[in-house]
Amino acid sequence: MEVSLDFSPIFERWPMLLDGAIVTLLLSVAATVSGFLIGTLCAAGRNSRFRIVSAICAIYVEAIRNTPFLVQIFLIFFGLSTLGFTLSAITVALLALTINVGAYTGEIMRAGFDSVHAGQWEAAECLGLSRLQTYWHVVLFPAAERVFPSLSSQFILLMLASSITSQISVPELTGNANYIQGVSFRPLETYLVIGVMYFILSVIMRQIFNLIGMVAFPRRRRLGTPL
Repeated sequence: MEVSLDFSPIFERWPMLLDGAIVTLLLSVAATVSGFLIGTLCAAGRNSRFRIVSAICAIYVEAIRNTPFLVQIFLIFFGLSTLGFTLSAITVALLALTINVGAYTGEIMRAGFDSVHAGQWEAAECLGLSRLQTYWHVVLFPAAERVFPSLSSQFILLMLASSITSQISVPELTGNANYIQGVSFRPLETYLVIGVMYFILSVIMRQIFNLIGMVAFPRRRRLGTPL
């Protein structure tokens, strides 16, 4: 059986692929920042002295980590519309991505908090620092440094998972590729091209996170510790 590949119909529509890649990156960056904030708060909440706060954070993390992202995005998309909230597909996608990555980030950051030596917590208490001050001035930075490689990998996985948002018609990379293969009748060539594009985006993001790690954590730069 002879296979004939023709990429010209795909390359003719390269602006759509470029627009899709930009939307993918914007969604990923926005969800990464907001998800990190939510995850860090959730990690602190899991270690809270108030049981109700700890329980709520635990339920959130376990519910998200034990259900498929596709189901989550459908629940948010159709659930909000059923309740009368009309949001754009991109807004729903950002909300779903943030909620999803926030749960995973919460577990990663909790591991980082737990890795901080007990002596640092005790020293903060001796200085009269509040719980919030202890997290902000003593615990957060070393915890983030220790789990930074895991965080970086999770945020790259988030970028790849954003392809699922095409199921609610978000015009990101996979969504635009679905349209292109539908009008060009070249599905193999289309998905080969976006596969390469996702690979390039992943490499770029890893290098960016590596640079952030070297700048934010001088000790990592001195030791030359890779991500």
